[in-house]
Amino acid sequence: MTISARAPRARRGLVALALAALVGSGFATPLTGSTAAVAAEIEVPTESLIRTGTTWRYLDTNTDPAGEDDNRAIWTTTNFDDSAWKQAPSAFGVKRNALDRVGPYMPTTKLEHYIDGSAAPTIPTYFFRTTFELAPGTADRVASAVSTVIHDDALRVYVNGERVADVDTNSANSSHNRVDDSNPNNLQYAGVSAGDPKTHVMNIDGDLLQDGTNTIAVALYQDRASSSDAYFDMTEFKLIPETESGTVVAAPTRVILTPTETPATSQAFSFMAGHSSHEIGQVEIGLAAGGETRVIDANPVGIVNNNGLQHFSVTVDGLTPATAYRYRVGLPDSFSEWFEFTTEDPNATNFQFVYYGDAQIGLDTTWPLVVAQAEATATRSIGSVHAGDLIATASNDTQWQNWFKGMEHSATTTTVFAAPGNHEYSGDKLMVAWKAHFEYPLNQPDTESIGELAALAVGDSDVAQQYRAYFEHWADFAAETVYYADYQNVRFITLNATRDTTFLRPDVLPACSGDECPSSKVAALWTQYQAAWLDYVLKNSPSKWNVVTFHQPVYSTSSGRNEPVLREHWVPVFEENNIDLVLMGHDHTYARGYNNSDTTETIGLYTGPVYAVSNSGAKHYNLETEARNVWTNNGATQVIRGQHVTTYQVIDVSEDQLVYRSYVAEKTGNAASWVVDPEAEGERPTYVSKAVPAVGEVFDEFTVTKYATGEKWVTEAGVETPAGPALTVENGSVRAGEPVQLSGSGLTPDSELLVELHSDPVSLGSAVVGADGTFSQSFVIPASTTPNTPHSLVVVLPNGNTLSTPITVLPMADNGTGGTGGAGNASGSGNAGTGSANTGDALSNTGGADVTPFVIAGAGLMLLGAVVLLARRKATSEQRANS
Repeated sequence: MTISARAPRARRGLVALALAALVGSGFATPLTGSTAAVAAEIEVPTESLIRTGTTWRYLDTNTDPAGEDDNRAIWTTTNFDDSAWKQAPSAFGVKRNALDRVGPYMPTTKLEHYIDGSAAPTIPTYFFRTTFELAPGTADRVASAVSTVIHDDALRVYVNGERVADVDTNSANSSHNRVDDSNPNNLQYAGVSAGDPKTHVMNIDGDLLQDGTNTIAVALYQDRASSSDAYFDMTEFKLIPETESGTVVAAPTRVILTPTETPATSQAFSFMAGHSSHEIGQVEIGLAAGGETRVIDANPVGIVNNNGLQHFSVTVDGLTPATAYRYRVGLPDSFSEWFEFTTEDPNATNFQFVYYGDAQIGLDTTWPLVVAQAEATATRSIGSVHAGDLIATASNDTQWQNWFKGMEHSATTTTVFAAPGNHEYSGDKLMVAWKAHFEYPLNQPDTESIGELAALAVGDSDVAQQYRAYFEHWADFAAETVYYADYQNVRFITLNATRDTTFLRPDVLPACSGDECPSSKVAALWTQYQAAWLDYVLKNSPSKWNVVTFHQPVYSTSSGRNEPVLREHWVPVFEENNIDLVLMGHDHTYARGYNNSDTTETIGLYTGPVYAVSNSGAKHYNLETEARNVWTNNGATQVIRGQHVTTYQVIDVSEDQLVYRSYVAEKTGNAASWVVDPEAEGERPTYVSKAVPAVGEVFDEFTVTKYATGEKWVTEAGVETPAGPALTVENGSVRAGEPVQLSGSGLTPDSELLVELHSDPVSLGSAVVGADGTFSQSFVIPASTTPNTPHSLVVVLPNGNTLSTPITVLPMADNGTGGTGGAGNASGSGNAGTGSANTGDALSNTGGADVTPFVIAGAGLMLLGAVVLLARRKATSEQRANS
């Protein structure tokens, strides 16, 4: 529920009017300077007044605290005598009459569980009281308070005797109990058993607070006599001061940067309001170096998980590439702190990104430590890739809070690419929480991007109408769960591997009967639908590197898991398009390997995609046995496998390489790993035990190398990468009008190359590569070339990429004669482009000398150069069409 921002409270206004009336009539004197100064010095405490570890008085003896009093809530009032109650620090809990974990939470203080001390029935209700003090004049300056409670099962919360929250006490579920307010006894069962403890955030009116002692009282209910556990903790109770404008001061949280389709000139922001009265949200942004800022209104995107706080998102355009910006989010009088980020640098070739598996469990313990280690290692990171199951229960707001707390620095300064997992649907089948927290590009699959599959939805038959209903529903539902974004020559692609027919079914589904109807094969069709889109996205990718992320692995690693549907539809697309990295989670183990069709005769040298499964949380499973190894049984090889180890991965990107390193972030006493023995003989691979490294050390490492020719190699650590294409010139310098010998190696056999002189491209001719991948040919440098300025010889490959090597052009010899300059060799580098022969080098123009007698001749040469350029572009286009 949202409530509108309110002006200063009525009681303050009435007091002011009354005081003014008294002053005007002579019955009161105005405030003296000293009195006004005291009022101005009153500050509302900003720290949490109640937290985990706060001491509470509590009653767990199956005793009604109201006794015989007719006022059954007497025990919640400030003057109630609780001196006979026990006292201890929170959190409170019990699991089967023992001090043990209740879901993911470990209590500090054990509660009595059973009425007779040993067996069911359980004590129905527990009672808690604690207090805090407010200095004189403070309460009148408090707009509201926000409090977070974690509970199992139901509870009521009171402030100074006034009830402020009923949580699960009036369940509509007929199989569970409600609090009966007509019953004079406070000892009642109530609530709904929902497994793990739940989180509830309360906004409390400041009028309920008072100067001096304030009392917080809580009744915690077991849902039934056979309940196995109970839990209570108040993790936060913060006062929210009121500004003169009436805005409640409460900074937004869960601030996160997510990608756009134009990251060089735009940035997406998402955040959650700091208070339920904040119905508007804004982003204020300016250069990090200082100067003017601009304010952009954000869009409200919903209130989720019953915390009463609005989520906002906005994409800011008009930014400058490769530029540092500062920003803050919120609304006037209640902004966040300033954060900084840098827009994409389209020319950057050296940077890092981080890959995380499931965070899910240990969000308040393991997860922040994993992220801190990753940030310390990846100091040049542009962002992070998350393979799903960020949390365990999507409807549990505390888990979202803890995930964002762990990502607090990373998410506010670098871009987050996240894929949904099956747990993102837990308690939230339509992924409302996911779409409220994240803003992702709306380039999901539709009938324009799924190729021939779209034809199934054409026509008026029952089958076509049902296909059309599914495809229209999925085009909407896939938004922000299936997307891609290009960032510094890497295309990051996210898929949604969960196949729950509940969310995949349209609200209105035309009738259809028979095996041809899509309703009989929804899970497979959803996977095929994304496969068709993925093929389109990869074939049209302008980026050199392509990385795909999703949750459930195509090659499962942990015991009892297998995903044949994903493997059937997605692996052929990965292999055909030679994708670089396939990053997955879900199995709470580690594995990395390749498809057997991508092996070579050299040990430790492969081609094709690399498949990886990672775990970045505290939850661990055992690996599958080798006899049931999904990789081995489906034509793939695990190079390394590990269990009971928590990792993060840092990928270093350079012009021609991706270097992948997995680091140990945490491990249990059962941590173990194995590597494949590549020289062992037999139908099935043999694995050799490998000690799990210490925390902070490298667990796994390999390199992907991709040359301008399109040739790609995957090499294990220590294995030499095959040489790539290279250019050499017989002499590093040559006189204008003289020939130069250009040679190349490591090129595609029998291909035809175009050779140009840059800066402005001037065609020198073409060359044909021999069967051994080499060529050597002489080319004449035009006599009109400007001497003593930087130039390069550029070779345009059939795929449109380029190779170049520098060359020095000397002045023409006197009388038109003379030899070339001194001997020297220059080796070119494999500089991959995106199809354009012009690499954008900052070189001087190639052309005639700038002297008056040759103006007309120069104009003629410019015309000739234009004709040559058009011819070269036509030839390149024809080569691409034939390649």
